[in-house]
Amino acid sequence: MKTAIVTGSSSGFGLLCALELAKEGFHVVATMRDPKKSDTLLKLARERQLEQHIEIQALDVTSSLSIQQFKQYIQSFGKIEVLVNNAGYALGGFCEELQLDDYRQQFETNVFGVIGVTQAVLPFMRQNRHGRIINISSISGLVGFPGLSPYTASKHALEGFSESLRLELKPFGIDVVLVEPGSYKTNIWSSMDTIKVHQDSPYYEYMTLLMKEINSGKAGHGNPEDVAKLVAKIAVQQQSPELRYPIGKGIKNSLLLKKILPWNKLEKVILKKLGVRHPSLH
Repeated sequence: MKTAIVTGSSSGFGLLCALELAKEGFHVVATMRDPKKSDTLLKLARERQLEQHIEIQALDVTSSLSIQQFKQYIQSFGKIEVLVNNAGYALGGFCEELQLDDYRQQFETNVFGVIGVTQAVLPFMRQNRHGRIINISSISGLVGFPGLSPYTASKHALEGFSESLRLELKPFGIDVVLVEPGSYKTNIWSSMDTIKVHQDSPYYEYMTLLMKEINSGKAGHGNPEDVAKLVAKIAVQQQSPELRYPIGKGIKNSLLLKKILPWNKLEKVILKKLGVRHPSLH
């Protein structure tokens, strides 16, 4: 049976990717920092008669020791066909009011975690001259957005890493793919809901407008199962996949605007949509 590894499988895209890959006949190693949070995944797997295709393994992508232990564990598999680097979170807030360590923690999970797990899996794929690494990026890896600079920076870094890695691994029969979702109904935005901006903050009005825009758009967020189905489709397709797969409502329009508009025009579009009017913000 083909083996697929999915990081961050306790919820969101990771949970759904694990189910979809199991449905496609993979033996799925569903990893998560705390295996005690696997109840939802296992319940859904039982309901869909997929439980025998999914195993839960502990993996903290921010821990070198945890990654090393995981590498030793997967040595018995021999072949690993697919790695889905999904583990990640979104940190919100304005740069001036965040700590440098906030940025470090964001990169530890969203960037260095991806690199660490990829390094652990690569020897198995390279020896077999076959494999597919699917990195879950974001529209934020292509277009910046105020109040999300830690997350946006980490996803831009993931995009650059994936481009270089794809070129490095092509001669070994390994494909590297970026899936770039827009806004979906997952818990990745929960950190935005907990941002506390004091009324005496210079960014208070700006954050109020930003949160209003985010909350007003929640009703239109896509079904995350669509992203999981795309990941599974990429995993099983015979031909070599593309590098990038943007997915989600309005994503193509956003990318087109960034491509054709000069930056000074694009920023006016973004700020106007947010309702930002104060001269100091232009």
